[in-house]
Amino acid sequence: MAKVELKAPIIEEIKSHLDGATGVVVADYRGLTVEQDTALRKKFREAGVFYKVYKNTFIKRAIAGTEFESLVETLEGPTAVAFSKSDSTAGARIMYQFAKDAPVFEIKAGVIESTFYDKNAIVTIASLPGKEELLGRLFGSMKSPISNFARVLKQIADKKEA
Repeated sequence: MAKVELKAPIIEEIKSHLDGATGVVVADYRGLTVEQDTALRKKFREAGVFYKVYKNTFIKRAIAGTEFESLVETLEGPTAVAFSKSDSTAGARIMYQFAKDAPVFEIKAGVIESTFYDKNAIVTIASLPGKEELLGRLFGSMKSPISNFARVLKQIADKKEA
């Protein structure tokens, strides 16, 4: 079997993960222990994020002509990739939290919602609360004035009855 025939399925696998992905983050995983890597993979699985190590040449071929093509300049050295389809920042958040405990793990860059972000921007995005938490805060702040207004109306009605 020719080398090209062996490489094509891997490139297609990467393309399938890119299809529908809203967030892709790349990192340098050099120096991680097996235990650390296993724990990191478990966190990704629990969050519904696909995480895998690929050769840079495979990644470059798979992202050519896509919205993720801007990642090419960061593909040097060992590269691990996290593909997020439902929560675009989940991969970045998990990597950021993991990098706090494992300083050898280094985020390189990412593309979130079709926009390229360097390492510093990814760290900033990852430190923000998740979408669900932000929505919860928004609805909580919207509910509070309405609840207070309802309590005042109830107190007025109770006062008139008395």
